[in-house]
Amino acid sequence: MKHFYLSILLSVVVVDLRGAELKTVDDFRAAAAKANAVLTIPDWEQTPEAVDAAMKDAIAKANKALDQIGAQDPGKVTFKSTVVALDDLTYEANLEANKATIIKEANTNAAMRTAAENAVKIFQEWAVSIDYREDVYKALKAFADTHPKLSGEDDKLLLETMRDYRRAGLELSPDKRKEVEQLRKELSKLGTDFDTNIVNAKAPVVFTKAELDGVPESFFASPGVKTGDDAYTVTANVTWQFIAVEENARSEATRKKLYVIHDSLAKDTNVSVLNQMVVLRNKIALRLGYKSWDDYQTETRLAKTAAGAKSYIDNLVAGIQPKFDAEVSTLQKMKAADTNDPNARIGVWDWRYYTNQLNKQKYAVDKEALRVYFPFQKALEGMFNIYQSIFGLKFEKITAPYKWIDDLQLFLVTDSASGEPLGMFYLDMFPREGKFNHFAEFEIIGGKLLPDGKYQRPTVALLCNFPPSSTDKPSLLSHSDVETLFHEFGHALHSIVTRAKYGRFSGTNVPRDFVEAPSQMLQNWVWDKKVLDTFAADYRDPSKKIPAEIIKKMNDAKLANAGVIYRRQFAFASLDLAMHDQHPENGPYDCVAISNPILEKVFLPIDPSTTFVSYFGHLNGYDAGYYGYAWADAIAEDMATVFEKAKDGYLDKQAGSRLRHEIYEQGDSRDVTLSIEKFLGRKQSIEPFLKKIGIGGD
Repeated sequence: MKHFYLSILLSVVVVDLRGAELKTVDDFRAAAAKANAVLTIPDWEQTPEAVDAAMKDAIAKANKALDQIGAQDPGKVTFKSTVVALDDLTYEANLEANKATIIKEANTNAAMRTAAENAVKIFQEWAVSIDYREDVYKALKAFADTHPKLSGEDDKLLLETMRDYRRAGLELSPDKRKEVEQLRKELSKLGTDFDTNIVNAKAPVVFTKAELDGVPESFFASPGVKTGDDAYTVTANVTWQFIAVEENARSEATRKKLYVIHDSLAKDTNVSVLNQMVVLRNKIALRLGYKSWDDYQTETRLAKTAAGAKSYIDNLVAGIQPKFDAEVSTLQKMKAADTNDPNARIGVWDWRYYTNQLNKQKYAVDKEALRVYFPFQKALEGMFNIYQSIFGLKFEKITAPYKWIDDLQLFLVTDSASGEPLGMFYLDMFPREGKFNHFAEFEIIGGKLLPDGKYQRPTVALLCNFPPSSTDKPSLLSHSDVETLFHEFGHALHSIVTRAKYGRFSGTNVPRDFVEAPSQMLQNWVWDKKVLDTFAADYRDPSKKIPAEIIKKMNDAKLANAGVIYRRQFAFASLDLAMHDQHPENGPYDCVAISNPILEKVFLPIDPSTTFVSYFGHLNGYDAGYYGYAWADAIAEDMATVFEKAKDGYLDKQAGSRLRHEIYEQGDSRDVTLSIEKFLGRKQSIEPFLKKIGIGGD
């Protein structure tokens, strides 16, 4: 049964490799070999034809391995010849799919991106089809029926593989099973279309200088913004540009115009696609005996049931209501004073602007002024130094043998104590035409114990869209950008330092409502003066650090705005769960009609012409799972207390070592609840999270 991989503890002989400086990839590979490991730089296809051929070859190879599993005598099957063999072959096939995904999301050539998109569709259809190889299923079931005495991750691999067969419908009659297979194939194709439509959604909006009054002058100097004598083009689909205008433009008409365009991106293509996807998800869930897609998705997660997820979010929505109401009231008074309209209401297009003004006026926190402390390169190097220190790692930059963009960077990661090579990561950090337009970590090569007994070390990529440099200034990050950088690189570390025995269990392949927790915890680092003082400095005069009183006010402002920030997140979670709740099998879906009222009820008034969900990429991948951010946030804040109580706070090496060994290395090799409790040294508590959002604690 194919799966997209998780993590498990593996005993590895640690060899001291510090005797010589490692200068080249070959040096690192040799050092890895001494640790009985394999370090691999991906071999990137460079023509559309090569992309197509590589995917077809990978599938053909995997099919041969499937044939071998299915051809076995049921009386002679073993764990290795069935369950492990399936994990091995799906791991190998995923390597090609992962490369195709990077090409699809990051290559500068449109023909390459199209070829990769087609390759991903071919892979996804194949990945569904192998779940229905009855010969393979019978071989695995024959082994499972022997009731083998397995333990640890071996037992977990068997149980979850057989569970996945049940969830695919292998226990159904042949005709119903075939129907589920076809529905899943249709869904996978639509999911790829949904993602591609988001990437292809472009929305340049031209404003005059007067219409952009309040937007910092540095914005106008950014490449591509000034497009005429009094014409300034804001690209609504470029996140940093959208936020810069929404936070700073004094004109409500400007903010609303840009918001309406942004929240209607991919409207013409994705509304119908999403409606079809939700119909298919509902049909699949019902065919498999679940009440809803929510129930189907949550079964394998920490929430366990749709009711558990919904109750959690509903309780948070209610719990934060008084704080949210008070915050909105404050913002409405500010807008009333601005507009001379005592009945002024805060709309979705207003909240960023007025929270920004509140931060400036009440807390003396100017987000734009803070950018001078966060030049991209210094922030990156500062984060590297912190993570290297607390996690016992070393990052070394090398030249990538192949670059899909000139400023692509490649780094190798080693254990600082032993010198053992642990993996590699690519950095593709700035926006461009045709590129994935958000921020994310992508696995390219996952960690796994190979059939020959060697350990494959991981390779990952970060695809981000930070503000580029201008003619007279380096790339200057907002504080929020720095928070994102620390978060996403946390995912990279989670993948790289894995000790998983099986590909299914390695790295970030953990329950969806836990995967964000370690990275959300790391966001706390950039709110701490001791941490910020290690790297944040005015690029014009590095002797100037962020004053302590400003950092305190930043934290005060964060708490003051927590109601608005979190109600927005809870609104997203609520609309996601509502879209995937119980629904008549043949009843039509109107995802916009379902989601827009929830956005208004849980968050703020919207423009009824907008279609937020058409550009909400999480609905393919985090479907019936966005609640997981809030679920993981509770875990994250609880885990953060381990550092907060440690001798050196967020820079404590002992706490960092515990996080690395109990969380990162483990992945899903054991119940993640056990991993969390081992890291905490106690049972979990939601109190730190409630305190963070201002509805609990002292």
